[in-house]
Amino acid sequence: MKQVTIYTTATCPFCIRALMLLDSKEVDYEQIAVDGNPSLRADMAQKAGRTSVPQIWIGDTHVGGCDELYQLDRSGQLDALLNE
Repeated sequence: MKQVTIYTTATCPFCIRALMLLDSKEVDYEQIAVDGNPSLRADMAQKAGRTSVPQIWIGDTHVGGCDELYQLDRSGQLDALLNE
């Protein structure tokens, strides 16, 4: 299974939903909390081109946020992307 990286904040409901989906699929992921850490958030924004959380990568592929993650799951593409 590919490495998953997710940038989050503790109180973000979209982050919580994204983590719940990944947990339900028993995906191991690296969670990077950007709460109160402007340099980590800036690093995330530079990589993603977005400042909102969550920002999710599967391997080298930037998936986007929670909505995009769920869209991939609904279309059946998430499992394939995780297992490429």
